[in-house]
Amino acid sequence: MCGIVGYIGKRDVAPLLLEGLQRLEYRGYDSAGVVITSPKTPGLRMVKAKGRVRDLEAKVPARFKGTAGIAHTRWATHGAPSDVNAHPHMSADQRVAVVHNGIIDNAADLRRKLEADGVEFLSETDTEVLVHLIARSEAQKLEDRVRETLRLIEGTYGIAVMHADFPDRIVVARNGSPVVLGIGEKEMFVASDVAALVAHTRQIVTLDDGEMATLKADDFRTYTTEGTRTTAEPTTVEWEAESYDMGGHDTYMHKEIHEQAEAVDRVLRGRIDDRFATVHLGGINLDAREARAVRRVKILGCGTSYHAGMIGAQMIEELARIPADAEPASEFRYRNAVVDPDTLYIAVSQSGETYDVLAAVQELKRKGARVLGVVNVVGSAIAREADGGVYVHAGPEVCVVSTKCFTNTCVAFALLALHLGRIRDLSVRDGKRIIEGLRKLPEQISAIMEQEAEIEELAKSYADARSMLFIGRVRGYPVAREASLKLKEVSYIHAEAYPASELKHGPLALIEPALPTVAIVPDDDLLEKNRAAMEEIKARSGPILAVAHQPQEKADRTIVVPKNEDELDPILMGIPLQLLSYHTALALGRDIDKPRNLAKSVTVE
Repeated sequence: MCGIVGYIGKRDVAPLLLEGLQRLEYRGYDSAGVVITSPKTPGLRMVKAKGRVRDLEAKVPARFKGTAGIAHTRWATHGAPSDVNAHPHMSADQRVAVVHNGIIDNAADLRRKLEADGVEFLSETDTEVLVHLIARSEAQKLEDRVRETLRLIEGTYGIAVMHADFPDRIVVARNGSPVVLGIGEKEMFVASDVAALVAHTRQIVTLDDGEMATLKADDFRTYTTEGTRTTAEPTTVEWEAESYDMGGHDTYMHKEIHEQAEAVDRVLRGRIDDRFATVHLGGINLDAREARAVRRVKILGCGTSYHAGMIGAQMIEELARIPADAEPASEFRYRNAVVDPDTLYIAVSQSGETYDVLAAVQELKRKGARVLGVVNVVGSAIAREADGGVYVHAGPEVCVVSTKCFTNTCVAFALLALHLGRIRDLSVRDGKRIIEGLRKLPEQISAIMEQEAEIEELAKSYADARSMLFIGRVRGYPVAREASLKLKEVSYIHAEAYPASELKHGPLALIEPALPTVAIVPDDDLLEKNRAAMEEIKARSGPILAVAHQPQEKADRTIVVPKNEDELDPILMGIPLQLLSYHTALALGRDIDKPRNLAKSVTVE
């Protein structure tokens, strides 16, 4: 959450920073700010604005020139959105400026001590304590002032610091919130996400927790918060700047929904082994003997990643016959769970930086557990912390709500389930059956996209609903959960997901003509059970939209989805409901790529 971008070099810095903020705005968009300096114009100059980056851009004066600067776009944690609470924050003498992602847990105590010493605070933010602590340090070097301050901090941070007395450098540090360096030709960049960097360089260095860096125009060095030098080897970013553009679509969400056929092809490419009816997943670092020793699988994720984990757990149970379940990482890390040495833990995160998931991974590693990561971003914190894992190769996902990454994560779980199954008891015949099903997915996704016009008309008829119910059984229930979340996130219509089998145990009390129900009805061994649930709703005058493999008599309307193998059907059945949520939000005039109160990468607790 929140976005940081910084630059030091020879170019005019303000346009670069504003461009970077535009690319990072999906990480936070309630206020923004920028501070710059130049050896030719001593001192720090700052502009901040409540609202979007375009509101900040409108406030930047014409003669706002410099060759170094840091900027920030905010998702509010401490203090309401306002000009004053926007980052950067500056010291009273206007010589120190800081931008910060994360949460300082002991900010209130530090604030009280500083106020007792006569410091006056302007904002409600936790970040402002950093500025005053750095400004009050008596250390001779900026790096030492920052290091002294960080020793007093409890919590998470990704920070960038500038000082008027050191206009030739930017000092950055990371603990629990991503910081990425971009290496240019006699210029250096820093950001919280590579999206802000790829237009200028594809050579990056990702800081580890407890690591700092000093950036100068022609050099950088990395070191720990204790001062020990570290070795940082730049890596090349896989994606180019065009991958972060809308590509002719009106929104990123629409673009990313339509990229799913190509994205699924990418996650399958090079991994299928026809000879042995299995897949190659070398990155999991789990040999056959170790895989056979696994007695249970526990999948941890948050939000959409948690729902993908639910689908993944079912696939692993069905194909590998290993007991598996999914749990919100945010709950797991606080319930003092029993960590079993025979359990394989799988951490799921689109960004690979989700704080609750990362903290769960770190706790599991501390207790000796084996942890795999299923992530999209190469080199992310969870990818580095885990013992191995699977990259989902969905490509950059800019819209706050996840679509293609959810689908690719489900496919990655299908690959993992097939891999584990073939090591254990899954037959060659069933392995070939699943492989053929996987190969059909891109074409079937494209067929679903051809129904968009019909789904758009359907969405318009639901735009006036105050609430919607989503139901499904076994394979269909995680699909209902994710579809309910999508509708909530992007349209702001209240939605609830429930197992269809539980209707008679309470939720039937809600059924009335004003409450539409979306029923997930795969053509499997529970088809008649699902039809019975729709009969119960219809008997109480509830309108029904079915997502099924054939038209459903009890439904008012049916979105027909191509049939795949039973185990893989959930991957396809959620895709038309992404389109339904998108067009419902469009009909309501919502800000689709940047839903209210949300941000993309949740790097705070």
